[in-house]
Amino acid sequence: MKWIFCFLIGLIVSLLGFFNNLAVENIAGLKFVVTSNMMLARKFSAAFVVFATSNLGLTLSASLITAFIAPEAAGSGIPEVKAYLNGVDAPAIFSFRTLLVKIVGSILAVSSSLNIGKAGPMVHTGACIAAIMGQGGSKKFRLTWKWLQVFKNDRDRRDLVTCGSAAGIAAAFRAPVGGVLFSLEEMASWWRSALLWRAFFTTAVVAIVLRALVDVCLRGECGLFGKGGLIMYDVTSENISYHLSDVPPVLLLAVIGGILGSVYNHLLNKLLQIYNLINRKGTAYKIILACVISISTSCLLFGLPWIASCRPCPSDTSEPCPTIGRSGNYKKFQCPPGYYNDLASLFFNTNDDAIKNLFSKDTDTEFHRTSMLLFFATCFLLSTFSYGIVVPAGLFVPVIVTGAAYGRLVGMCVGSTNLNHGLFAVLGSASLLGGSMRMTVSLCVIILELTDNLLLLPLIMIVLLISKTVADVFNGNIYDLIMTLKGFPYLEAHAEPYMRQLTVGDVVTGPLQIFHGIEKVGNIVHVLKTTGHNGFPVVDEPLLSSSPVLFGLIVRAHLITLLKKKSFLTTPTLLGSDAFSQFSADDFAKKGLDHGDQIGDIELSEEELDMFVDLHPFTNTSPYTVVETMSLSKALILFREVGLRHLLVIPKVSGFDYLLKNSNLPLAEGSSCGYIDEA
Repeated sequence: MKWIFCFLIGLIVSLLGFFNNLAVENIAGLKFVVTSNMMLARKFSAAFVVFATSNLGLTLSASLITAFIAPEAAGSGIPEVKAYLNGVDAPAIFSFRTLLVKIVGSILAVSSSLNIGKAGPMVHTGACIAAIMGQGGSKKFRLTWKWLQVFKNDRDRRDLVTCGSAAGIAAAFRAPVGGVLFSLEEMASWWRSALLWRAFFTTAVVAIVLRALVDVCLRGECGLFGKGGLIMYDVTSENISYHLSDVPPVLLLAVIGGILGSVYNHLLNKLLQIYNLINRKGTAYKIILACVISISTSCLLFGLPWIASCRPCPSDTSEPCPTIGRSGNYKKFQCPPGYYNDLASLFFNTNDDAIKNLFSKDTDTEFHRTSMLLFFATCFLLSTFSYGIVVPAGLFVPVIVTGAAYGRLVGMCVGSTNLNHGLFAVLGSASLLGGSMRMTVSLCVIILELTDNLLLLPLIMIVLLISKTVADVFNGNIYDLIMTLKGFPYLEAHAEPYMRQLTVGDVVTGPLQIFHGIEKVGNIVHVLKTTGHNGFPVVDEPLLSSSPVLFGLIVRAHLITLLKKKSFLTTPTLLGSDAFSQFSADDFAKKGLDHGDQIGDIELSEEELDMFVDLHPFTNTSPYTVVETMSLSKALILFREVGLRHLLVIPKVSGFDYLLKNSNLPLAEGSSCGYIDEA
């Protein structure tokens, strides 16, 4: 059944990715065709009004549905999914309305010429589809199926969300292996071989379906952009020969790319803090901010090409020059017949086509150095200012197009080498991606799958390693910075040096809340209402054992289920296996994507509060435990690598009286252990 789920996730995500791409290209294409026709008729003012108004309308529509229907859909969604896979479940990030707004809002926002991408929203979209499918639908809309109750647990849900996020990258870039590696390197904090196989199978389904759909585009049935189709920048698929003398410019490009990536992260971090202050003032301020960014973007995209001079069309080009109204390398804009505007060729296109233009081979003389500098500076600023407004927006594509402009600029400055300017653009994208997102293996494979050129592998590896190393000196990766701004606690993969000098006993805090094997209902209700912990140790006292002994651990959701069923005892007696006769597996399964029943929703009488519950049958009797003298760094590695949610800290020696008298841990009276909890 899990394999069927993975197949369905891959199928649905690939279809959505195809629909998303074609919708963007046709909506944006219609806008560019109308605007270009007005430019051709020399109606420049009317062309600007149409261009700016259409962009504003698209942005306003995207911001309205996001702000009023699903605010959780704003941004890329990658920080939210990453936080979830690390144990932090933010409200409504996988709801059905979030999914719908993510799809529609992303199409509208990307079509509005904002310098944002659709790769991040596709990751969130894939994760939403996986989460909804694994939970059998939505409890709110009564769309749950009992035959799926076996999958309604946190572990299977996390596995499916991981596969969904991998499918999102695979659908966005047609990079199936890159999608798996992206989930492994950046998203999931816990991995196992079975999950690797399922994620690989999911992305393979995506690749096969997209390959079939690309054939539709190759027949010219993809709408206004003809054979544009899905993203695939296989424009450098020629035999490349480079020598040792070509490496120093590449090393310089990597170092500067790492510095630019860290500057990009710092600037975006500061702007997001300002945007948060503006957004807190109310929905109206969010909408106004989005509209201001849209108008400013339209003014820059339409105004800056007037600075560029018209260039004569090359005689050996394989495509029409100038290009009028459609995608291409040679936009006419305001130029006379036989000339093109190189800056308009980049600005008056979707980001996908701008990247194709920059990556193109045999175009070393196509762009002027001043135009490339203007395009790089504009993309760098717009990509930082556009992210953070209340629309679904990704960072991948803006960073790729900005890095491509930077790489081409470096290629122009370096001069004659064995690497053409298109290859420098590819390496520039790699350097800025490495400097901003700090990934290596997954980015390397994604770029190779995008460009369809394995000969670039050594250079891309060097560029990514150097740019990441340089950028790590200054700040963290962009997704971690956004997670911090959103308030998501995140457990790093590595232990800090000071952790080696501490033990788990040094960081356990109290007072510790424990339950006895047979506990009073009133005590359970009080503890659940006054604490935020998700798991509690269960201890047998001398009445049931010769000395206090740790029996196991029980989670909050199971305690709430016991209280809701009201399977209480009038006297503190053991139930044994008879306790299961009143319960089924479905009682303890998550019914949907929400957080389930809350303790405040359960009403109990005074008589019921004085009754008892036998917790033994419902306790996990084999929780992970560590001794209080264990190194904190080892405990961190254990907690993260095994994918734990709770870790019990027990005394080094037997005899709880000795521990309570001599330990400096702030333990509650009568407690048997401390614990590290996901809360």
